Amino acid sequence: MRPPCESVVKLVLPAFRSLVARDLIEKYNFSQISAAKKLGTTQATISYYLYSKRGEKRMKELEALPSVRTMATNVASRIATQSFSPFEAMLKFCELCKTLRTNDLVCDMHKGFINVPAACDVCQSL
Repeated sequence: MRPPCESVVKLVLPAFRSLVARDLIEKYNFSQISAAKKLGTTQATISYYLYSKRGEKRMKELEALPSVRTMATNVASRIATQSFSPFEAMLKFCELCKTLRTNDLVCDMHKGFINVPAACDVCQSL
């Protein structure tokens, strides 16, 4: 049994964090170490985000959604200008999850893990 939230934690949040890290480094000249500190992760993780092909498909899927791209750009900008508390950043990650649940992206990913009924509406009812 894998709840939809597990799909988000394993697949979506790392891809979103990767988009934010890329913006911090490319647009705001953050070092990998600085971006890692702001995102609460390690420099090795940031390097993996930037140079690994693994997970690239999921990242491109997310980046193609205007709401996700806008949210990643906004999060990076607010982190770069220090107008974001860690709590506010966390809320944006939660907002991302809500957005993706209403766009059926989480449901599509979840169906790749388990056989769910055609009329499943768990993601939208959370």
